[in-house]
Amino acid sequence: MIYPRIEGEVSVRPRAPELVPIAEKVEAGERISREDAIALFETDDLLAVGSMADLVNRRLNGDRVYYVANQHINPTNVCILNKVCVFCSYGVRPLAEDAYTMSLEEVYAEADAARHSPTREFHIVGGLHPKLPLSYYTDMIRGLKERHPHVHVKALTAVEIAHLARIEGVTTKDVIRELKDAGLDAMPGGGAEVFSPAVRSTIADRKLAADEWLQVHREAHEMAIPTNCTLLYGHVESSADRVDHMLMLRDLQDETRGFSTFIPLAWHPDNTALGREMGVEGHRTGGLDDLKALAVGRILLDNIPHIKTHWIMVTTKVSQIALSFGVDDLEGTVVLEKITHTAGADTPIGLDLDEIVRLIRDAGKTPVERDSLYNAVAEPAVA
Repeated sequence: MIYPRIEGEVSVRPRAPELVPIAEKVEAGERISREDAIALFETDDLLAVGSMADLVNRRLNGDRVYYVANQHINPTNVCILNKVCVFCSYGVRPLAEDAYTMSLEEVYAEADAARHSPTREFHIVGGLHPKLPLSYYTDMIRGLKERHPHVHVKALTAVEIAHLARIEGVTTKDVIRELKDAGLDAMPGGGAEVFSPAVRSTIADRKLAADEWLQVHREAHEMAIPTNCTLLYGHVESSADRVDHMLMLRDLQDETRGFSTFIPLAWHPDNTALGREMGVEGHRTGGLDDLKALAVGRILLDNIPHIKTHWIMVTTKVSQIALSFGVDDLEGTVVLEKITHTAGADTPIGLDLDEIVRLIRDAGKTPVERDSLYNAVAEPAVA
């Protein structure tokens, strides 16, 4: 049994007959198959899918919902893939009018907002700048650690690490080792998008391939650096593409046990070349699809301990409902989100801790403030 039963749990009773054998597997703690997961994505019995995910989550995490006092820092929006990643609105060419690259002092000044706040994590990602060396990032991490020794640093996607390896003429393992020596605590899961070669060639041609992305995370796990993993959904991918992507994550997790969290990311099409080509600017993924991505992720990824809803992408209301659809992590304060908002997000750029705690408690759950490693750090300091 993958996850043990808990006392008093209620059996799932699907309305759709084809889901009954899947529900029986979930209740028995058995691993579901590729075909099972595709069926979960394609059914209209949303409540049955949510009930299965909720059962799995309760077995793994009880009624706890984690959140973190975090701060996003995006050092540059200059990106050599600005014409390649057609789903993205953030990256720009070096001479673009809105291009920016922060000096280290500017990074430190932005981070200084954490000095008199309960910030536990810096989340650092940005574009693939053609000229910023590895030392820019190692100096940045060391400087942040010196100024904020209590704050965890979660920084640089696998795509950024591979880019730095090419610039420096070294291996990705060398880059990860240098970052760890500088004080890196964890890695985010961005850049995965969808692993399907056909989808990848459509939305992010020539971006880091699936096997390369997975190898960077494998290397991080081998160095005891925990990482997140993601799926970008809501564009040209199929249900099978989503499931195959998740199965590749599940296989690596079976091998390394290094993923902390799975985060489905809802695509925002505004101001993107892909959005214009598809004629979908101004549209968003629907709540049903958002909830399914989270719930199926919880059921299929039985070996990844946490599922996070990114409230910036799906709204706080959908995220709150998702706490009954297998989700046990409500993200965090964020402070200043830039990337999704360039693509038309109309959610807040950050949330106060008391609002996060209220959302969790109103959903009947127990708030647990965490650090990057999912250690509980304190009882909530707000009512």
